[in-house]
Amino acid sequence: MPPPRDPADPRQWCAVAAAWLARDRPEAALEAARKALDLDPRSESGADWGYRLASLAFERLGRDAEAVAAAEEAVRLAPGSWAARMRLGAALRRVPGRWRESRAQAARAVRYAPEEPDPHVLAGDLALLRGEYAAAEAAYREALRLLPGHPGARVNLGLARLRWERPRAHHDPAWPVDPRETGRARRALATWSRQIRILLAVALVAVCATEFGFGLASVARIGGGLVLLAVLAITLRRAQRVRLWSYVPGMLARDLWLSTSVSITLVAVAAYVAVVAILPAEIPPPPSGPVPGALWASLAGLVLLNGMVLLVLRVLVEAWRGRPVSALAEFAAAGDDRTARRDVNVTLWLVAVRVWSVPAAVTVAVVVLDERSWALAALAVPLALGRLRVRVGPPLGLARASASDRALVAVLALSASASILLGVAGAAPALGLDPPGEWAWWAGIALLAVPVAVFATRSVRAWWHGAPGPWRASLVMCDGCGSRLPGDAGAPVGLSGEVRAAFTYARGVVLAYADPSGPRALAVGAVSSVGPSGELRLIAASDAWEAAERDPRVAVFVADPLDRRFWAEVRGVAVGDTEADLLRITPKEVVVGEYPGRHQGRARRG
Repeated sequence: MPPPRDPADPRQWCAVAAAWLARDRPEAALEAARKALDLDPRSESGADWGYRLASLAFERLGRDAEAVAAAEEAVRLAPGSWAARMRLGAALRRVPGRWRESRAQAARAVRYAPEEPDPHVLAGDLALLRGEYAAAEAAYREALRLLPGHPGARVNLGLARLRWERPRAHHDPAWPVDPRETGRARRALATWSRQIRILLAVALVAVCATEFGFGLASVARIGGGLVLLAVLAITLRRAQRVRLWSYVPGMLARDLWLSTSVSITLVAVAAYVAVVAILPAEIPPPPSGPVPGALWASLAGLVLLNGMVLLVLRVLVEAWRGRPVSALAEFAAAGDDRTARRDVNVTLWLVAVRVWSVPAAVTVAVVVLDERSWALAALAVPLALGRLRVRVGPPLGLARASASDRALVAVLALSASASILLGVAGAAPALGLDPPGEWAWWAGIALLAVPVAVFATRSVRAWWHGAPGPWRASLVMCDGCGSRLPGDAGAPVGLSGEVRAAFTYARGVVLAYADPSGPRALAVGAVSSVGPSGELRLIAASDAWEAAERDPRVAVFVADPLDRRFWAEVRGVAVGDTEADLLRITPKEVVVGEYPGRHQGRARRG
C-alpha cells in the first residue's frame, strides 16, 4: 500500500487505514489510523473517522476494550453520525454484559440512517444472537431490500431460518454477567448429568451380575442402595461449582439440551431406585411376558440406554428444526463466500439426516402397524430431493457437494435408494409381486443401516481433525465476511469551502424537519458555528428540538449572502446538546445549486 501523497493530511492516512482493513491487515490499519490521530489530536478534519477505523482495527485484533474506547470517542465527536453509532454498537456486543447498550446504539444507527443496509444487519445480528428469529429475519430482509448483494445479510438470514443457536446457547446476551461464569455453571451441570448417568448404568450392570450371576440378592440390593450415596456426593460436589444459581432456570429455559440432560438424569435416578427396589430373583421374560417383568425391563433399559437415546433424539431434533431448504437458497445467493460454503455443507448434512429419518420412521410404522402398504410413504424422499435440487440449483447442490464431501453424497444416495426399495416393497402386495417385494423390504432395511455408519465415521473424523462436523454446532455467522468493508469504516461527509462560507456569513438559514402534521420549515436566523469537521451548530426553538427527538433527520437550507444565486442544502442528523443549548447537525449529504436565472441552474452534489 503506497503512503499518502500528503503525509500531513490526516484524512489521507484514514483512507490508507481503510484500504488496509479492506485487505484484512488490521495491524497496518491501526498504525495508519494512529498517524491520522497524531496529526489531528482533536480529530477536527476527519471528525470521527480516525477513531472508527482504529476501533475496527482493535476489534479485528481481539482488543475489545480498546475497540469500545475508540468507538465511544467517535460518538463523542460526532453524536449524530450513524457510522459512529454503528461502530460503537458492533464493539459493545463483544463485551460481556453490554448487549443492551449495543442494541440501543444499533437502533440509533438504524434511526439515523434507515437507508443504509449495515445498521439493519447489525440489528439483525444482535437479534439472532439472542434467538429472536422473527426480528432478525425482518432486519435482514430490510438490509437486502436496500442492498441485495449483501453477503452478511444473506448468510445470517439463512441461519435465522434454520433457527440457529450460537455456541453459548445457555447464555442470554442481555444478562449483566460474564458468559464465562454461566459457562462454568453449565459445564458443572452437564458434567454432573454425565457422571450420574454413567455411574448408574455401571452400578446397574454390577447389581444385575451379582443378582442373576451369583444369586446374592441381598448383597445386590445393599450395594445398589449404597450407590445412591455416591450420587449424593457427586451432586453436592458439583453444586458447589454452580455459583450462579439464580441464572440456572434461565439457562435451562434457553438451552434445550442442557435441560433435557438434567431432566433425563433425574428420571434415570428415579428409574434406578425402582429397578433396585423391585429387583427380580431371575432374569425377567421378554416384554410380552408378565407386566411386572416388562416394567422392570423397561426401567432398566432407561437407566442403561438413556445416553444413546438422548444422542439419537438430539441428532433428529436438530435436523428437523428450522427451514433448511429456504436457508440453502439464501446461502446460494451469497455467492462464492467461504462462510456460505461451510454453512451449505452443514445444512446439507441436516437435510441428509432428515432424508434418512423418513424411511426409518416408515419402517418403524410398518413393523408396529403390521401393514406393509405404509411403506409407500417412503417414496416421498426422492420427490423431496428433486424439489431441493430445483430450489437450490446445481451450483450448491449435490454436484458441488460430491467434490467436497463424498460421505454426504453417499448418505443421500443410500437413503434415497432405501426409500425406493421400501416403496417397492409397499407396492408389491397390490401388484402381486410378493417374492420381489420381500427382497426389496429387507434390502431397504439393510441399506438404512449403512448411512448410520457413514455418519458416525464422518463425525469421528471431523472431531479428530478439529474440522467442521456434520452437526448444527458447526454453523457459523457471517461476521465481516466478504470483501466489502462495513459502512462504519466509510469517510464522513464534509463541507466545501463555498458551503462553509455560506453558512458562516448567512443570516437566512432555514431548518426543515418532520412534524406530525407534515414537513415544516423554521427560520433559525443564523448558524451559531460550523465545526472543522462540517458539523452545524444551530440555535433553534423548542418545537425543532421536539421534532429532532421524534425524527432526527433534518435538512438545513442557506443562500449565499455574497452570491444571491448560490444556495446549499445539508441533509443530516440533528442531536440536541443540552449543555450548549444547541442542535448539532452531522451532515449525511450536501447539495448545492443556483437559483434559476438567465441560464437555468441545476443542483449538484457539494
